[in-house]
Amino acid sequence: MTQARTDAAPLKPLKIDFVSDVMCPWCAVGLGGLEQALERLQGEGIAADIAFQPFELNPDIAPEGENMGEHLARKYGSTPEQSAANRAAITARAAEVGVEMNFRDDSRMWNTFDAHRLLHWAGLTAPDKQAALKHALFGAHFTQGRNVSDAGVLTEAAQAAGLDRAEAAEVLASGRYMQEVRTAQALWRARGITSVPAVVVEDKYLISGGQPTQVFVNALREIAGKR
Repeated sequence: MTQARTDAAPLKPLKIDFVSDVMCPWCAVGLGGLEQALERLQGEGIAADIAFQPFELNPDIAPEGENMGEHLARKYGSTPEQSAANRAAITARAAEVGVEMNFRDDSRMWNTFDAHRLLHWAGLTAPDKQAALKHALFGAHFTQGRNVSDAGVLTEAAQAAGLDRAEAAEVLASGRYMQEVRTAQALWRARGITSVPAVVVEDKYLISGGQPTQVFVNALREIAGKR
């Protein structure tokens, strides 16, 4: 059994890049599992600095979005029965990490480029609020079923995360950080990331997929022990 580090100075926080997309339900599940793992590891002096990195699953999706079931059938060949079973499994896993998923027959997939621009802005100007923005965006999409390509929805999420709504609106209207997001996406793809979530620890360890909390606990404990 690992001894808690109650009498030792905390380790330097692990550097974690969480590469993901707002449209990805397993990304929401993975983030919940990662955060639960870090809560469990607090007593061992293990903490992390998490930066959210952009990855668009559907960069070419139309402005009006697409019905989720139709999108999955077109992209993966999923039957309605398979889609329903997958949604049920994801909903159950999400509940385990405190994420409420409300899939409906009219749920839609949306373009997330502007959401990534806002996350990039938050990471630069208020990194301590970037995670809150990520959660607000996941909640808007998966819990509330809202259009996260809509500027009003995006700025409301920014405000809910404690960010300045007027500045968020200016970021969206001005086109700021468009090139930075494209460059970051290209960088992660060049590093071999082809699916998300991808949790990159200390620039060299990869934890792929929406893993259960204990998987993250074991992996992070092992990585921290190698430093």
